[in-house]
Amino acid sequence: MTDSTLSEERTFTERELQQFDGTRGKPAYIAYEGVVYDVTASSLWRGGLHKDLHYAGTDLTRTLRKAPHTAEVFTHATVKRVGRLSNDQLTMNND
Repeated sequence: MTDSTLSEERTFTERELQQFDGTRGKPAYIAYEGVVYDVTASSLWRGGLHKDLHYAGTDLTRTLRKAPHTAEVFTHATVKRVGRLSNDQLTMNND
């Protein structure tokens, strides 16, 4: 991804991210380490819920540190990077 692409990326607040919860036909977005991903196309996120544990529309940075997989899951073809979580949110979530 180039610097110009990064500067054009959408920035989401936590409140905006919550709107993309995968319910009622809405896309399913999650955040991890400041990056927002669209997981709508993943069969593991049907209805905005993953493995009866994780909800779309949330920052999963802390939660995924305990996951049985690595951040490599974000490179799957069904996962698309769509933006960044606002810096204010990053500061709060990394404390």
